[in-house]
Amino acid sequence: MTPALSRRLGSVTRQLLATLVLALLASAAQAVPSYSRQTGQECASCHMGSFGPQLTPYGVKFKIGGYTDSDGGDGKIPLSGMAVGTWTSTGKGQPGGAAPRYGDNNNTALQELSLFIAGKLGEHVGSFSQITYSGIDRKAALDHVDIRAAGEASLGSHSATLGVSLNNNPTLQDPFNTLPAWRFPYSTSDLAPAPGAAPLLDGGLEHTVLGATGYAYLDNGLYAELGGYGGIGKRFLERINVISDPLDPGQQLKGIAPYWRLGYFKDNKRDAFSVGLVGLNAKLGNYGSGGPTDHYNDFGVDASYQYLGNRQHVFALGGSYIRERQTLNATFGSGGADNTRLTLDQWNASASYHYAKTYGVTLRYFNISGARDNTFYGDNRTGKPDSSGWTLQGDWTPFGKESSWGAPWANVRMGLQYTWYNRFNGAKDNYDGTGRNAKDNNTLYGFIWTAF
Repeated sequence: MTPALSRRLGSVTRQLLATLVLALLASAAQAVPSYSRQTGQECASCHMGSFGPQLTPYGVKFKIGGYTDSDGGDGKIPLSGMAVGTWTSTGKGQPGGAAPRYGDNNNTALQELSLFIAGKLGEHVGSFSQITYSGIDRKAALDHVDIRAAGEASLGSHSATLGVSLNNNPTLQDPFNTLPAWRFPYSTSDLAPAPGAAPLLDGGLEHTVLGATGYAYLDNGLYAELGGYGGIGKRFLERINVISDPLDPGQQLKGIAPYWRLGYFKDNKRDAFSVGLVGLNAKLGNYGSGGPTDHYNDFGVDASYQYLGNRQHVFALGGSYIRERQTLNATFGSGGADNTRLTLDQWNASASYHYAKTYGVTLRYFNISGARDNTFYGDNRTGKPDSSGWTLQGDWTPFGKESSWGAPWANVRMGLQYTWYNRFNGAKDNYDGTGRNAKDNNTLYGFIWTAF
């Protein structure tokens, strides 16, 4: 262990204690997590390590079923809350501060406070909808929305779950933990630098679109989904605080963007696996503009495996690859790119182990690479989008099991995460032309995450 990392680990305890006080104050209402209350199941039934969002096979089927499975009891209000307190330290301070009102390094924050409408709304209708207050931006905004209608049907000799999802982020509705919305890491710092390039499917449209998709889960195996997304008006996005700067021209989805998903999921009780394909085809142009558009065509493959055994020792593997083809007619025409055609490739792979539904460790590898364009990627020295590295996380979830203290009110996960970069925004050394290196963005991140 290097002396610098040793000093940072020594100070993280003091920082996390301060964060714990903030998080516990935020969760003083002691409300019951709505899904657990609705089903009568412990959080460990749906989530690996007794805390979300990594799903077990039961959790996968609960989501596909429209969040409507219950123990038959009445009068259960589908409300929950969440608080995330964090401490962030980077290899080198960020000039000008990590964010407004924050220092250049070693920052403590109450990163998120969220209210959820999450659970059964009717016999066949359920919801996962979230409003989040950011303690860093100091504003509340409409966050994830996934409202579903689902039911069981017979198709000849086959049984099926058929459903419809209304949501505001492609892959948010996906039941597996391999695609961008729900893959590891499940919590990251809003006060640390992040790579500048990612496929559109990886958060490029989140919360600025509204989509409807229909899906079918056939014979507890084949999963298929098809739908489309449309852009939301800029004035409405300003009112719900999704767009923070009304003077920013931004880019809006033009027309309907088709989205499709095909997968196979098999639950063998002691283990489970999934394989899948996904695609998104979208055109973007400036708000209020009827001129040329940029065209993004994303295609991905993914797979996962879980060994569950007797639930004492649980292992999981997951990975995805997304390739994006970009046709940048609008950006090229306005002088924002040197080329009309570019490509971007994104790899992600993770492995996790959880013991006794309480202790967990996860390792992730990530790699983003693409074609050179000195203007389009003008914020770095090389004109390349390449970033790669590793993330290692250890976490402890003392509450969330049926036998836990305070069950089912108390749900807490504490974790320490370290991300190190081999390359960042195109290079290992001096990637931005000011002498900053990839390792300067290495991030030690501590968090306390409560659900209530």
